[in-house]
Amino acid sequence: MFEKESLDNLLKSHSFINFPSNLKIADFIHKASIDKNLAKVEIRLPFPADGIISSLNNELQDCFKAEWPDLIFDIAIKQNLVAYETKAGVDAIKNVKNVIAIASGKGGVGKSTTSVNLALALQKEGATVGILDADIYGPSIPIMLGIADAKPVSEDKKTILPLNAHNIEAMSIGFLVDEKQAMVWRGPMASSALQQIVRDTKWGTQKNGALDYLIVDLPPGTGDIQLTMAQKIPVTAAVIVTTPQDLALADAKKAITMFDKVKIPVMGVIENMSTHVCSECGHQEAIFGEGGGESLSSEYQIPLLGQLPLTMSIRKQLDEGTPALAVDPESEISLSYRSIARNLVAHLSKLSKDFSKGTGAIDIATWKPKE
Repeated sequence: MFEKESLDNLLKSHSFINFPSNLKIADFIHKASIDKNLAKVEIRLPFPADGIISSLNNELQDCFKAEWPDLIFDIAIKQNLVAYETKAGVDAIKNVKNVIAIASGKGGVGKSTTSVNLALALQKEGATVGILDADIYGPSIPIMLGIADAKPVSEDKKTILPLNAHNIEAMSIGFLVDEKQAMVWRGPMASSALQQIVRDTKWGTQKNGALDYLIVDLPPGTGDIQLTMAQKIPVTAAVIVTTPQDLALADAKKAITMFDKVKIPVMGVIENMSTHVCSECGHQEAIFGEGGGESLSSEYQIPLLGQLPLTMSIRKQLDEGTPALAVDPESEISLSYRSIARNLVAHLSKLSKDFSKGTGAIDIATWKPKE
């Protein structure tokens, strides 16, 4: 007999391809009803999932039909992207639900590359996204997004409108100063500038609403900028980017320890440059070592969100301001970033919710029964 309890039990015992392994879809059944031989099921996911909606629907149809062959199923899958709690005493950023800091203890591990592609991946998955370049001394996001010469404007001489690049909002100190100008600032001045950029930017203007996620590309290390973000900005969670190399891992551990001390949860680690892929023959070689991300994940009990290769195409596309997700969102590397992005924000659902920032459910798709 079809009822919500039997539906819950069925889904709890079933796994779905590409659905985040830390979640059970049974936990997100919002409504289930039956009228004669038509069963209606509404599912509300706490993360954007455009990339897997079609396959998930097909898997659900097959799963349900195997259990109840005489019924026709109308499955509605929606997303409900809520805001999660941040540390007490830090004011929220207007029109921003969640701030995710992308960090590394060491430079040169591809953190900015990962930040840009993660922001674009979340946008492709159905979220409203912004990116903040918090590297005051060496901003690279303007080049990577292809808007290095763009300048933000102000409507009221109090706030700054973020720039739009590939359907995400972007802000960086690189938009406000000459690219050849050296930022000879001491820590307090740099920290003050970062706070001003974050607070004075009018986020959420592109779709006249709140950003679901603001991705913050932090500079490497554990200095003033990182501490400012932790203490003055409502960071929801952090992600650590590393390579498998021992030197990178040693510094990544320092970054994890810093976030732990300032009570910001680390949602996972991304292993970048896991293997080098030859552009001529496709041969893969682990030139930076192997298993580093897995060992870091195991040691600190944080998820390994994914592993990414070192390929010339990623570097070339970002140098040209045309990231992989913008050029071909269905390419192999783009799908890898999208999977990592889904895993990342799926882990946020384990945090406590902050209902003061808005929780509206938005339809992704409504799927009709198979004929």
